[in-house]
Amino acid sequence: MSQKKGFTFADLNLEKEIDDEDRDSLHTLPLVMLPIQTAPLRRARLIKNARFESMVEIFTDKDTGSGQVAIDHLPAEFGWTEGFRHPDMIMMKKLGDLPSYDVYSLRISLRDLGIEVNNVEYLKLSDAKAAELTEYMREFTGPLISQIYGGDDVEVKSFQDVVKLFRSPDRKKALEKLKLMAQKLNIKIEDLPKFIEDYADIFMSLSYYKQILDDIEPTITEFLDTMDLLRQNFAMKNNQSLMQTMDMMTTTINELMAAITGRFENFDRGTKHMWDNISAERFRRVEDVIRGYHTTN
Repeated sequence: MSQKKGFTFADLNLEKEIDDEDRDSLHTLPLVMLPIQTAPLRRARLIKNARFESMVEIFTDKDTGSGQVAIDHLPAEFGWTEGFRHPDMIMMKKLGDLPSYDVYSLRISLRDLGIEVNNVEYLKLSDAKAAELTEYMREFTGPLISQIYGGDDVEVKSFQDVVKLFRSPDRKKALEKLKLMAQKLNIKIEDLPKFIEDYADIFMSLSYYKQILDDIEPTITEFLDTMDLLRQNFAMKNNQSLMQTMDMMTTTINELMAAITGRFENFDRGTKHMWDNISAERFRRVEDVIRGYHTTN
């Protein structure tokens, strides 16, 4: 492992909390959130490098770069006498096999692996990211608000406004609205807070993935356009091996993008049909479908 001169594990701040950037990332997993026994390792991050390999990042600095260790090298790095049988090593091997480290897939993957999180709040997007996704969320918040309150109540525009009804100083007015909501959803009024929380969370996850797709689409388009230019280059186009590789990459990328876009279109259709005859049960079916794709490769 390459590291800056004079570096020791004593330099690490073991009490550091999770940064918003890590919390909102697909490819970084701060190990402080997990029950790691080795203190210096708790300060590290598990990351996906440019080759999508899982590496343990012991430190990162703008001047010295990133100090990374392969998971298989951890016993030697930390002097574990149990070697690959060390509890932290067993956990790291499992984590290294996960395809993504975003909070939504981690909720499912960690549960399936039997790995507990030190604080469930670690598996939530940052407030800044949630605010970023407001526009994406409108298409999902709108139908709920419209179905429950119609177009007359200008005060209720978001999930936060619905939640505020539970603390409304006008208790009679709030209770009437909440009863109406429960009746339309065919659930008990005491079950409303949980329903609203789950509804917001599942469609926040969909908004999160949509934003990521929108962010990378220009880069992918530019990459494919660049390959088209290479095909026209006299020196390049006579290299049959290169042309075949480029054709394979183009096909693979286009098929992946079509598959992902198709999933979002299916979710949109399913969500719209859900509102034809809304109930908590219909929502749970849509929720199960969306969660099922959180860990699909």
